[in-house]
This record gives sequence, C-alpha cells and structure tokens, in this order.
Amino acid sequence: MIRGMKPKQLQTIPNQPETTLEDRITGALVGAAVGDALGGPVEGYSPDQILERHGGRVHGIVGPWNGDDWRTARPIAPYHKGDGHVTDDTLMTHALIRVYAKVRDHLDAYAIADHLVPDLMTNPRWIPELEAEALPLHRLFLAEKWLVARLHYGHADPREAGVGNIVNCGAAMYMAPVGLVNAANPAGAYAEALDIASAHQSSYGREAAAVFAAAVAAACVPGANPDSVVAACLALAKDGTRTAIERVCEVASRYSDFESALVPLREAVAPYDTVGPDYRSPSLDARRPSRTRAIEELPVALGMLVLSGGDSRHAVLGSVNYGRDCDSIATMAGAVAGALGSPVPQDWSKTVSEASRLDLWEPATTLTEVTRELFERDIRRRRTHEAAFTEIGGMRCSG
Repeated sequence: MIRGMKPKQLQTIPNQPETTLEDRITGALVGAAVGDALGGPVEGYSPDQILERHGGRVHGIVGPWNGDDWRTARPIAPYHKGDGHVTDDTLMTHALIRVYAKVRDHLDAYAIADHLVPDLMTNPRWIPELEAEALPLHRLFLAEKWLVARLHYGHADPREAGVGNIVNCGAAMYMAPVGLVNAANPAGAYAEALDIASAHQSSYGREAAAVFAAAVAAACVPGANPDSVVAACLALAKDGTRTAIERVCEVASRYSDFESALVPLREAVAPYDTVGPDYRSPSLDARRPSRTRAIEELPVALGMLVLSGGDSRHAVLGSVNYGRDCDSIATMAGAVAGALGSPVPQDWSKTVSEASRLDLWEPATTLTEVTRELFERDIRRRRTHEAAFTEIGGMRCSG
C-alpha cells in the first residue's frame, strides 16, 4: 500500500479481469479523447472561475467559455473550444497511432523524426477547433511546433532534440498509445516512451511522458486498481515526478468526491509545479529543467484516479473542474480509467465523435492489431535471444 493511502481506495473495477485487450485499448483512447473534449472549454481557468461561469460544476459537454464570441475573444481565439471538440492532445495521440500503424514495431526518437513530423507537416486533416481542414501543425502549441523546428529544419539528433524546449506536458499528453502497445508491461512502456519523448522534451517533461505510459500499461494488468497503477508509477518515476505523484495521491486517498479535493490537490502539487498560482501568467522560472520539479498534469490525473476509485466519469469530471491545464489532466485520467476497464459514458463519446468529426474507435482497432503483432514479434525476439544465450552456455541447469 502507498504510504498514507486509505484501504477504501483499494478496489478493483467491476468485471475487470474479463476485459479484453481490445476493450482496454478502446476504453483508454476513447476515454482520453472524451476527457480532452470536456476539459477544452474550461482550460486555463480556476475552479472558482469555472463555478461562476457555469453556475455550478461542469458535469458534461459544455459550450465555449465566451459563447458565440469564441472566434475573436482572447486568449482562446481562433479556436472553437467546447461543444465536444477535441484539442491537440487527441490530434497528437492519433498521429502517434498512425506512426505505429506505419512502422508496426516499437518506436524510438528516430520514428518521431522520420514519421510523426512529416505527418504533422504534410497531411491536412479535419481540425475540430478550427472547423476546417488544415495541417495539424497549424493547431499545435509552441512546445509541439518545436518538433518541426528542431527535427525538420534544425536536423537535430532526434534523441537530443527535446533539450531546450519548454518543459511541460506536451510529450506526456499523447503517450497513451505507448502504454497500450506495452499493455501489462509498465517497465517496457516507460523505456519506450522515454526514448520517444527525447525528441520532444527533456527533464521532468520527458519523465512524465514515460511515467504516464507506464500508468496506462499498469492499468492493463489483470486485477489492476488505482493503487496498483500508482504503485507501478512510483516504482519507475524519478526525482520530483516521483515525489509529486506520491504526495498528491496521498492527499487524494483522503477524499471520495472531487469537489472537496480540488483545493487540497492543488496545494499538494504546488511545491513541484513551476507555473505558479496564475496559470495564464507563469512565473519567471516556469517550465525550465529541474530534478526537483514536476509537471502538474500527471500527478493530478493520478490523484483523480485514486479519489474516484478508477471510475471514468468521476475521474474525468474531477479533472475538468480542477481547471488550469484540465484538458490534458482529463486526457490522462480518462486514458488510465479506460484502460482499467471503467466504461466511458456513451453519451459523451457519441457527442465528441460527431462534433469533432472523428471516428474515436478506428484508432483503437488499428492499435489493437499493431499491439498483437508487436507482442508476437517480441516473443520471437525473446526466443532467438534465449536460444543464443543457451548456446553460449549462459543457461544454468536447475536442480
């Protein structure tokens, strides 16, 4: 048990052992997209501002913060956030799945340079927030545009390209597919995501990407629950990321509803977050490399997973009403809860799919096929290694 965790949190998602690989992959990817869409319209605001704007907590899909003025209202314009539109979190997640579908093997930083970056630059797609077909690059935040600047134009070594970028959740937000292709293997997911994310991030931004992938993989273990997921994360996480997750989840274990936990969770993560109390006015040392700091999004997402007992709806709504970078927080919480086997509310997923003009289920079908292929290839590699190791006398006879 995690230090400070209360026994009431140690529960297993109902009927989870019977949940198939395809169910888990679908739940994780659809859950992530739904969390992203619900969090988008309140991103950047505080819980109090959300409460005032919506006359209460957000309990589902809502419209843009500025209503019909979203086209010109700052700081959101020209993006149509709300009404079920996914953001760049989902666009990047689906882009990474396309790379897996093309390579059909484990990925590394070079796969990001060779496949992801060209896809972002050359293949127009429907961008829900722009309500138009455009290059995904045109929707991305500066931290993601860095990929193009460093890898395509700067010809940086992909394994070092993330150094110098804004240290934020930019790489972590789309790492769910890495956890899924390494389903039930958190250490493998951690290592693969760490390599992939080196093209995009450094320091605790890269670390968070690896730990988030590990969390998704750990959620796929039969009998997994929020406590076992957090324990898997703590076994792998380093430095400030590990400490932040431990502290936030300790606090989260004292609550069973997100309303009473919103302020305590923020207080728990604040010493490790570099952005500061005003999300839209970051502190002067914000988003710089550090061994003692962490991104805010992952620890809070895991905290919401803990207090919700792994329930997808509860975890996502808690993440959304937390505010700040809540689309990414809800993306992560939705992914892990979905991988645990908690059903994603169908009314949400249907509305998000229709509003975003995206098939939320096709990427899951594709990734399931790739995951099975990878597992079979890994077995063949392992057997080849075992045979070679045995031939050179590496195996010791038991008994």
